[in-house]
Amino acid sequence: MLRRMQKSTVYFIAGGLLIFVVIQVLLSVGVLNNYWRGIIFWGAAISMVALGLNLIYGFNGQFSLGQYGFYAIGAYASADVTYRWVHNDPSGVVVVLFGSLLTVGLYILVSAFLRRFYGVTVMARFTFYVLATVLAFAIAVAVFVPLVGPAVESILLALPDVVSQQIVFFIALLGGASLAGIASFLFGTPVLELGSDYFGIATLGFTIIVKVLLDNTDTLLPFPEMKGARGMIGIPQWTTWPWVFGSLLLVIVVMRNVLHSSVGRAIVSVREDERAAELVGIDAATTKVLAFVLGSIFAGLAGGIRAHDLAFLHPQSFNFIQSFNPLIIVVFGGLSSMTGTIVTGFFWIFLLEGLLRLYLPQGFETWRLVVYPLVLLVMMLLRPEGLFGRYEIPFLRRVLPPLPVKTEAAAEPAQEVSA
Repeated sequence: MLRRMQKSTVYFIAGGLLIFVVIQVLLSVGVLNNYWRGIIFWGAAISMVALGLNLIYGFNGQFSLGQYGFYAIGAYASADVTYRWVHNDPSGVVVVLFGSLLTVGLYILVSAFLRRFYGVTVMARFTFYVLATVLAFAIAVAVFVPLVGPAVESILLALPDVVSQQIVFFIALLGGASLAGIASFLFGTPVLELGSDYFGIATLGFTIIVKVLLDNTDTLLPFPEMKGARGMIGIPQWTTWPWVFGSLLLVIVVMRNVLHSSVGRAIVSVREDERAAELVGIDAATTKVLAFVLGSIFAGLAGGIRAHDLAFLHPQSFNFIQSFNPLIIVVFGGLSSMTGTIVTGFFWIFLLEGLLRLYLPQGFETWRLVVYPLVLLVMMLLRPEGLFGRYEIPFLRRVLPPLPVKTEAAAEPAQEVSA
């Protein structure tokens, strides 16, 4: 099996295992304290958020400032599931699991139904998808919670506590990422019809709307446990290094495989020339929605990881100013460079939240909004392609198959034709 693998894949697996083991050992023996543990986990989370933005902006060319909105949705949704579970309420597990499945199923049925008609407007599609979403989660709350909830709770409680906890945590992360993807699909279906600049403004507005809703979860929304602007407490701290490493690895592998497929080539072609892509048969609208949803799912997954590391969430952590952080990381690392995004994401958190907080006097945080634009301006003047440009490590780089070798038998007919 190893002989069939490319060397780059073997090196990537070996390097990943080495990093995983080294950090796990350092955490186990106490060399890395809780502060540096939080820095590493935060670096992984922000790298996942930035990778999603790089897929949307770097590879697909859609300027977006909405990543932190989907990051917040994933964080709060997954935290609510685990919070309810530790308070003997399985409804969160049932709603996110069955509600998400029903929503995706209804989306497929609605899409198949609308394809039977010609000239369906974007707003008509959006209306059908919104109704399908409301119907799916209404069924999950009204039907599945009373019917399936007790059975799910009894099955999970029959398992050892460690096993049931990990299953619930997995469902919470999956549910948070799914809800972020559903929200991005509903938002992106009509808004992606706008041009890139207008789309960026719309996504910024989306982030502000999410933050305002989070401030009022205990008044406008039926989630008193989130406590609105006071911040959500009581979240179980279930994030561990294996979950962080596995989530980041999953995002990297999925994004790499997508970009190396025909879908990935379509995503990049829309960035290069949308009109030319449509002329060769690529559905530009569907491609943009796909990239936007996938990038938002990455952000939602990162939100779940981050929420269960902090064990506390506050809406102020997801304001529109914070939404510029993934954009700066992507630009610094290099548009269309996964390697640059990952390295810069960890370096960004390690430097700003690690070293500078330890060795600079208190109050320097207020200068960030001055330092960021200046550094970004210098970067755009000296190296507009970013630190890494479009460089990728061999595993993430596209490896083209070798060209077929012409044999003499195959070359003879060609000579006859030319003659």
